Amino acid sequence: MFNYEFMRVAFLVGILLAIIMPLIGSVLVFKRLSMIGDSLSHTALAGVAIGLIAGYNPIWGAIAITILATLFIEVIRKKFPKYTEISLAIVMSAGIALSGLLSSFVPANNFNSYLFGSIISITSLEVYLAVGLFIAIIAFFIIFYKELMFISYNENSAKLAGVPVKAVNFILSLLTAIMVALAAKIIGALIVSSIMVIPTAISLQIAKSYKNTLLIAVAFSVTSLIIGLTTSFYIGLKPGGTVAL
Repeated sequence: MFNYEFMRVAFLVGILLAIIMPLIGSVLVFKRLSMIGDSLSHTALAGVAIGLIAGYNPIWGAIAITILATLFIEVIRKKFPKYTEISLAIVMSAGIALSGLLSSFVPANNFNSYLFGSIISITSLEVYLAVGLFIAIIAFFIIFYKELMFISYNENSAKLAGVPVKAVNFILSLLTAIMVALAAKIIGALIVSSIMVIPTAISLQIAKSYKNTLLIAVAFSVTSLIIGLTTSFYIGLKPGGTVAL
């Protein structure tokens, strides 16, 4: 299996994403935003379509529109502080509608590859983006570990304690948007949310602390990635779907 370069690259990028996705996912689950992956990944499809129509790399279109969607979610969330899921539903609806509309103007094969991912055809640009994003998210969690933990449980208490909630949330939103856009291309827009949320859901049944929740979620995510890629290679299944299952 590792005699093939595309599988070595797939494992490298896959493991990097499998580490950072449940880290971000855990914070979002605690903030009652576990469905943000679905909302942003569907919006990323609209960015992909825009990129294909305009004739430039779709990954840039996905990143740009996903960042805008993330900021829009934050604006709506502030308007409805007791109903955070409203912001996700609105953005998801807009993303699905826009991507469905724009998909009529792009070749079906190019667009469909983003639905379930293309982890075995990763470009050099995507490798560099994955490595850079991995470094950025790990550094973010190391520097703002306590602030993220505080914000995860109670944003109002965090504000009263002097935590720069707006700044931390902005950086978190920015990193989440880029991560989802990249993962939508590599793993698949329909599968992103499962890899962000399911490892955390499993971890919550076992872990006794915030730190252990993060570590166990990452362990489950990486294990699933390794088993899923190996199984998909030898049996001939779609990698993204196999990893999620």
